[in-house]
Amino acid sequence: MGALTDVTTDVTTDVTTGAAATTTADVVVDLATAQVRELNARLHAVAPAAGPSTWRVLHPAGKHNIAVGLDRDLTVEVEGHVGYFCAGMNQQAAVVVHGNAGNGVAENMMSGRVHVRGNASQAAGATAHGGLLVIDGDTSARCGISMKGVDIVVGGSVGHMSAFMAQAGRLVVCGDAGDALGDSIYEARLYVRGSVKSLGADCVEKEVRAEHLAELAGLLAAAGRDEDPAQFRRYGSARTLYNFHVDNASAY
Repeated sequence: MGALTDVTTDVTTDVTTGAAATTTADVVVDLATAQVRELNARLHAVAPAAGPSTWRVLHPAGKHNIAVGLDRDLTVEVEGHVGYFCAGMNQQAAVVVHGNAGNGVAENMMSGRVHVRGNASQAAGATAHGGLLVIDGDTSARCGISMKGVDIVVGGSVGHMSAFMAQAGRLVVCGDAGDALGDSIYEARLYVRGSVKSLGADCVEKEVRAEHLAELAGLLAAAGRDEDPAQFRRYGSARTLYNFHVDNASAY
C-alpha cells in the first residue's frame, strides 16, 4: 500500500500560476509512493451514501489514467501535471488538475466537472456526453472530437480538427482555432472569440442571436471567465452532409 493520509490541511503552490493556496482534503494520496491503481480503487470504493468528500493527489508526475471512471460526488484536486486520459468517463465528480494534461482528458465524460488549470494535449473531451470541461490554457488537435453533449470552455486556443464530427454540446474557444474547425459537424454549437484558420466540411459561420449570447454568457460564467459574449462568432452545421448526395462526394 502507498501513502494514504486521512484529513489534512496544507499550503500548496499551483504549478501553473505559482500562487499559494490552502487546501483541505479528507484524504491525501502521494503518487510518489502509491500506485494509480490504488488511488482509483479507493475512489471507486467510496460509498455514495457517505456524501461528498475531497481528495488531494500529490506528485502525479505525468502518470496516466488518474481519477478515471468516477461515479460519486467527489472532489479530486491533482497537484501537478497528468498524463493520458485523466478523469476519463467521469460522472458526478469534480476533478481539478493544477497543471497540464496529456491526451484524452475527460474522454467520454458523462457528467460532473473537469478543470485543467494549464494546457491540454490532443482529443480533450473526446466523445464526451455531458458535464463541463474547462481548460484555462490551450489545447492541441481534435479538441471535442465526436462530442455528444458535453460543454467545453477553452481559455486559450484549439488545434486543428477540433469539434470533428461533433454531434451535440457546446465548444467555446476564447482564443483562436486551427484548420478544419467543425469538420463534418452535426448539431453542436461552436463559439470562437479569435481567428479561425479554416472551417471543415459542412461547417459554416452562423448568426449570433440573443439566445446565443445568453447561452454563451452562461457558459463563460460557469467556467469562471469574464470575456464579453459579443466578441464571439458562432459556427455550426450547414446540414448538407446529413444524407449522401453524389454532388457532395468530394466533401465526405
